[in-house]
Amino acid sequence: MPRRLTLTAALAAGLLAVTVPPGLAQDQVQDGDPGAYLAARNAEANGDFRAAAAWYARAALSDPDNPAVLDGAMFANLSLGKIDLAAQVAAKLREAGIESPVADMALLADEAMREDYTAITKAAEAGRSVGPLLDELVLAWAKLGEGRMADALADFDKVAADKRFQAFGLYHKALALAQAGDFEGADAILSGQTAGPLNLNRRGVLARVQILSQLERNPDALALLERAFGTEPEPFLDSLRARLKAGEPIPFDIARTARDGIAEVFFSVATVLNAESDPIYTLLHSRIASVLRPDHAEALLLTAAMLENVDQFDLAVDVYASFAPDDPNYYSAEIGRADALYSAGKKDAAIEALQVLARSHGKIILVQSALADLLRREERWAEAIPVYDAAIALIPEVKPGHWPLFFSRGVCEESLKNYDKAEADFRKALELNPNQPQVLNYLGYSFVDRGKNLDEALSMIERAVKAQPDQGYIIDSLAWAYFRLGRYQDALEPMEKASLLEPVDPVVTDHLGDVYWAVGRKREAEFQWHRALSFGPTEKDADRIRRKIDKGLDAVLAEEGAPPLSEVKAAKNGN
Repeated sequence: MPRRLTLTAALAAGLLAVTVPPGLAQDQVQDGDPGAYLAARNAEANGDFRAAAAWYARAALSDPDNPAVLDGAMFANLSLGKIDLAAQVAAKLREAGIESPVADMALLADEAMREDYTAITKAAEAGRSVGPLLDELVLAWAKLGEGRMADALADFDKVAADKRFQAFGLYHKALALAQAGDFEGADAILSGQTAGPLNLNRRGVLARVQILSQLERNPDALALLERAFGTEPEPFLDSLRARLKAGEPIPFDIARTARDGIAEVFFSVATVLNAESDPIYTLLHSRIASVLRPDHAEALLLTAAMLENVDQFDLAVDVYASFAPDDPNYYSAEIGRADALYSAGKKDAAIEALQVLARSHGKIILVQSALADLLRREERWAEAIPVYDAAIALIPEVKPGHWPLFFSRGVCEESLKNYDKAEADFRKALELNPNQPQVLNYLGYSFVDRGKNLDEALSMIERAVKAQPDQGYIIDSLAWAYFRLGRYQDALEPMEKASLLEPVDPVVTDHLGDVYWAVGRKREAEFQWHRALSFGPTEKDADRIRRKIDKGLDAVLAEEGAPPLSEVKAAKNGN
């Protein structure tokens, strides 16, 4: 098998990461406005870039040359995508002789924005550096922007000669060749003929599809789309497939200009940093990519996701909302916007956004499943089920990857006590993914909780434990199965382990109390029940726990008409 060219996340993080958060020794702001500065620092620490930028601007009014104020203002504005403002501040820092990787990044982004490629090449020759991979790729694209194609290709080859960055050098060289009209040369690289197969992300696949179409190889482009993305409905891919089937030549637009190419560099680095680095590293790179190319959907979606990652949900909503309804990526953005709204506590608005989306884009499985999942999270089981029905009805061919839809619908049915329907869905999920621990545990626990199929339930849960031996909630299910089978001593060790893994879970702690009671350790049982009450159980569970504390587990079971604890298997080492 040929060697596949790729760059591992760990390697990339070590070689590409730059120290981008404010790294200057923070000068004390004494003569200016220390209150504004402290407010800016606090906002910055909380990831509130909008507030930080405003407070730094206020601090700068009375202390315009303070390096700490300037550095913070530059970082906040760059995080917001305000490249021009960030570059103005960066220039002041540079004039003061202060070194800052963020300043270099801001200046480079501003030069690319203005398409001042000569400034980029001169700064590179003078030693400006943001990071080794980004520096070399941007320089190559800048030379292409200056009309120096041969020099640009030589620079791409130089990057590719470094085994650490080979995949990136080849990919960007292919984009440059395609931009120049050499589609044969571009496809030779992307197909693997030049130096072995490349691991292409979604954008890379689309680049090759466009290149194949320009080579009048639409059938090959269609086959590539199917291999990469399958056949499930998606507006953008559906439109692309239709155009290819009609014999239409698809224009190459992944990198139309040198500025587009530089945007692609920032996006490439962002995707690598996203694997292991702090989200702020990814955010700065994806922000710049989306400003350099405002129609770069993938960069916008990544930017929004990183803003969610640092709890800036309002900013994320703004980015998601920038997609027009006729944009083929609109539905993805709306799903993201709903998620950001939900995370911000605006749950009704999130559900409403997805309900509206389901009316306009209801033929997309992901739209229906996103709405159903949100309704399920809100325990609106009866509303979620028909939406899951709609999602499942859209599946052209049920495959193993569809198990979550059946599992999630089963959860809703089980919560409504529609046990037969729930079991059918859980078993379908297991048919698609036989060793899925979440499904095995859920169905097994459902059986145990209802005292049904206990031997099968125990077998299922044991398989789940084997797959995920350190998941507390699964270990709890195993212990509870033993308990319901009357095997109290067998339940003791796994229940104590589950309690260690889930130390503040009210259900696990309640179960531990029951096991202690069953083996005769009644004082310890009462202690655990008191602990369970402090962890916020549901009111129904809390009422039952209080009754156990008052009367004991045996009395509660008798009141409920449940079978008594087995005296034969219960230990008699009471306290």
